[in-house]
Amino acid sequence: MLTTIWTAAAVLSACTAGRRHLCRAGRRETAHWGGRVRLTALWNEGAAFGLPVGRGALAALSAGALAAVLRCRRRAPAAAGLVLGGGLSNLWERLRYGRVYDYLRFPRVPGPLGRYVYNLADLALVLGAAGLLLGRRRRR
Repeated sequence: MLTTIWTAAAVLSACTAGRRHLCRAGRRETAHWGGRVRLTALWNEGAAFGLPVGRGALAALSAGALAAVLRCRRRAPAAAGLVLGGGLSNLWERLRYGRVYDYLRFPRVPGPLGRYVYNLADLALVLGAAGLLLGRRRRR
């Protein structure tokens, strides 16, 4: 349980610090690592990939998903912490601001995923979900 809590706290802190820093820096787009990563600031009022989901419904779904992750934490505590930290970060922004601050774009990713803008919390969610799935496969 301690690994899950520490990981979630680290992700939540990193997401908050990143958003604060980028909000202060302004909305300019910058390229990093040879153009593989672009910082493109925008506020996302929809769900993942801009899907139009109501604020209340999205918050309720997020809270339910985070509760489900807590039940899975024993098989992959660090992965559960990544999901919890990323999910709590996005949920907090959505409840506080009504939207989520996205800023990472990966233009060289093949297919349509290179067009979307993400945030650090989204990356933690994806990595954590993959870790939970891999942890489940190893137990079988």
